[in-house]
Amino acid sequence: MPGGRLTQQERQQIALGLADGLAYAEIARRLERPTSTITREVMRNGGPTGYRADLAHRATEHRAHRRKQAAPASPEAPPQAYGRDPEAVREYEEVFTTVLMASGTPKMMARVMACLCISDSGSLTASELAQRLQVSPASISKAVAFLESQGLVRRERDDRRRERYVVDDDIWYQSMMASARALEQTVQTARQGVSVLGPGTPAGVRFENIARYLDFIAESTARAAEQARDILRTKPETTAGGTD
Repeated sequence: MPGGRLTQQERQQIALGLADGLAYAEIARRLERPTSTITREVMRNGGPTGYRADLAHRATEHRAHRRKQAAPASPEAPPQAYGRDPEAVREYEEVFTTVLMASGTPKMMARVMACLCISDSGSLTASELAQRLQVSPASISKAVAFLESQGLVRRERDDRRRERYVVDDDIWYQSMMASARALEQTVQTARQGVSVLGPGTPAGVRFENIARYLDFIAESTARAAEQARDILRTKPETTAGGTD
């Protein structure tokens, strides 16, 4: 299996594969590359609809040049539990981060979220996050505040009175419920618009349709989240070797 950086020819093949509607796994198979490599490449360079081979190649060369000039000391990778491959974990963390960014999460928030999610404890302090991500505590604080507002992270105090940031096992349930509540607020506001603009008027009808549509989506989202949590939730197996 080829290793090292993607070549310009490989990037052209990726662009052709995306244009043909191929899945990342199929493109990776044809190039004899890991699927994670293709996913990261596409997500870092415009996503599946905006990927351009020449632009991606120039951007990668530019990033490599900047890294070579800066030549920072690489942070020591945290010890891995359960016999995991540290490089595979690092690569997956980057892939997960880019996918979160593609869904609309700002970069630093996505990095913090990914770091918390891949930790077995699902809980890290601000200093631990800052050390792992090589960023300032202020950046961590800002990212956590955003994630907390989205219902993705909560705070707690440990035995040493340190504040820890936690992602719960039902994190996506909490996030979907927060999304449903936000939609409900939009529904209420849209219905106020109907009263102000007048029922039956073109603008009033538009806002009535907005309210009805989002009301249905909010109710469906909340109901599906409840059902999925009850049916699909699994618990981790208790195995030896955990250190996180």
